[in-house]
Amino acid sequence: MPRQRPLALPASADGLPTPRRYAAVAALCFGTALVIIDGGVANVALPTIARDLGVSSSSVVAIVTVYQLMLVMLMLPFAGLGERIGLKRMYQVGQLIFTVATLLCFFAKSLPFLLVVRAAQAVGAAGALAVASALIRQTYPAQQLGRGLGINSVIVSSSAAAAPTIGGLVLSVAPWPWVFASAIPFAIASLALGRALPDTPRRDRKFDVLGAVMCAAMFGLVIGGAESAVHGDSPVVSIAIVAIGVAIGINYVRRERTTPSPILPVDLLGRPVIALSTLGGFTAFVASMTLLLSTPFRLTHEFGFTAAAVGAAIAPWPLTNMIVAPLTGWLSDRIPAGLLGGIGMAISMTALVLIAFMPADPSYFDIAWRMALCGSGFGTFLPPNARLIIGSAPRARAAAAGGLVSTVRLVGQTTGATLVAALLAAGVGAGRTPPLVAAGLALVAGLCSLARLRPSIREPKAGEADDAQPAASVR
Repeated sequence: MPRQRPLALPASADGLPTPRRYAAVAALCFGTALVIIDGGVANVALPTIARDLGVSSSSVVAIVTVYQLMLVMLMLPFAGLGERIGLKRMYQVGQLIFTVATLLCFFAKSLPFLLVVRAAQAVGAAGALAVASALIRQTYPAQQLGRGLGINSVIVSSSAAAAPTIGGLVLSVAPWPWVFASAIPFAIASLALGRALPDTPRRDRKFDVLGAVMCAAMFGLVIGGAESAVHGDSPVVSIAIVAIGVAIGINYVRRERTTPSPILPVDLLGRPVIALSTLGGFTAFVASMTLLLSTPFRLTHEFGFTAAAVGAAIAPWPLTNMIVAPLTGWLSDRIPAGLLGGIGMAISMTALVLIAFMPADPSYFDIAWRMALCGSGFGTFLPPNARLIIGSAPRARAAAAGGLVSTVRLVGQTTGATLVAALLAAGVGAGRTPPLVAAGLALVAGLCSLARLRPSIREPKAGEADDAQPAASVR
């Protein structure tokens, strides 16, 4: 077995001592807010950027697409690299890359240059997000992991909710490059507090460069080809791109099954509790994104809502999530995640059916309470689900488990966006169909969650997975 070199002040199953723990939590919160806000503010600035750079609206959307695609492609490879060079170093290097790339936005005078800058931002964001969950596990005591992930969920949802508002305020007083720079104070604060982050063992094993390239190519080609198809590009070319990605993926999975510490964590997915949690998380993210992206079209086209009214009607979702997520994260340290997830998805399914069959002339209240109920259901499911994936992995594979959680979220959200685009192209994306499809996906997520209550698929107790050894391969 390759020898591991421990760093100074290694984190233990008891987490970091206070007050160092509080400084580390603050660093993680600022770092998460940094990448979430800067990833979301771009949406508000797209029309302004298109006008200033003299490009079409359809072309400028690539600013968002490139960022999302790069994140999906790099998340798992960077989680593996973090195990090799150290989680703390990976996190801070990612933030530095992100900050430098953000400053380069001020020099963007053309769309191609701005796309390169956005790709660089995504590289930095992937480096930080890939190891964030693993650092949370190292920061909190094992019996408080759910609380830590719940707090992180609040930061993610509140930052995503605040991003459009921040972008709009900045655009009202400054040119569009300042929109991207609005998150730099978070980077400065996170880097300043970063010394408190836990020091983790580095692995002497050589980083699998070929595996990283195959992983990125698999996700990039499959998702890129699917995006190309729903946006009206040549069906033959789109299918060919997806087919190449699938072929690479099949060979890549076979290769990873014989690797001691695979970048694509097939060793972790070989554990039923993690496999079920991954499938449930994926379907839940697809369901939530399907509803959130389709609802504005329905409210505008079917009910005649203004843009401001649409935003106000959807706002109860993230606001409720901010309250429910930390509570259910705390409960997941005491109540089985399978039970919490089943309850959460039952609430969401009920809300989704109620959203599908709203009154013919709904008031703001009719929509708001349904969105709040739906948001509370997903908020009850997602933090415990993430806790179970990360807490069920051996401590040496915490970065891989955290990368898996982030990748599932990104792929699920991207798949949801692609599904909505396909429904809109089919002429059924602005009615009852999207929430009913989302309800079906929520049912799958709920069944996956309840299946984890079976005696043969036992959830590990706090700290129990820390001494477990990762499987060398999955036969």
